[in-house]
Amino acid sequence: MFPGPTVSKMSTTTQQTPVAQAAAPAPTTTAPAQPTSRKALIELNSIAPDFEATTTHGPITFSKWHAGKWTILFSHPADFTPVCTTEFVEFAKRFEDFQRRNTQLIGVSIDSIYAHIAWTRNIEQTQGVKVQFPVVADLDQKVAQLFGLVHEPTSTTSAVRAVYFIDPKRAVRAIIYYPLNVGRNFDEILRVVDALQLADAQGVATPADWTPGQPVVLPAPTTTAGADERARDGKLQLTDWYLAKKKAEA
Repeated sequence: MFPGPTVSKMSTTTQQTPVAQAAAPAPTTTAPAQPTSRKALIELNSIAPDFEATTTHGPITFSKWHAGKWTILFSHPADFTPVCTTEFVEFAKRFEDFQRRNTQLIGVSIDSIYAHIAWTRNIEQTQGVKVQFPVVADLDQKVAQLFGLVHEPTSTTSAVRAVYFIDPKRAVRAIIYYPLNVGRNFDEILRVVDALQLADAQGVATPADWTPGQPVVLPAPTTTAGADERARDGKLQLTDWYLAKKKAEA
């Protein structure tokens, strides 16, 4: 089987400035040591941070709202911007596709609740689609800092386009980052959800460019006896003992 989710812990260290010797014969000027800091780093298979926030659907506690479902938490740079608007339209159009996969959506940006409400209403009026998922107001960057959404080489005031795939146990199973000027690929987002759910259900992996309905990859044997048995299995699409595919179970 493939390794299951594990929870990773992070630690931080601080440096202390050496104390100057009072009786030093020749005083020298020493630059103080710079304090070290470490931004939130969300690692694959770690537990997604919990938070409380104001959203367009009212106040939430993320762990309670998540409620054991698959969740896509995504960030966008700003309301009332062109690329973000096209993405919200696409999320709205595919809302039922995510629902069929038992997957809920929640958006985040460093904007006020009033901007979120005005923008989602404008999308409905101008694009003809209703935004049915909550959007977090994160003016204080609380959620952005928890999830590492602000990348300072890009911007100190806007989130990048991040997509976090969170499973029913609240483990972060996949992460995709896009720059500010590249819109997301929604076929890929749905494909990743399908692949993760299939892997969990059937203990398989998905090969390069896999799409639903195509053969899946079996875990490689871990013993010589298992390799011999795999090589004799005529029911599989066998390239060699370590690379075998089969049709996914219905």
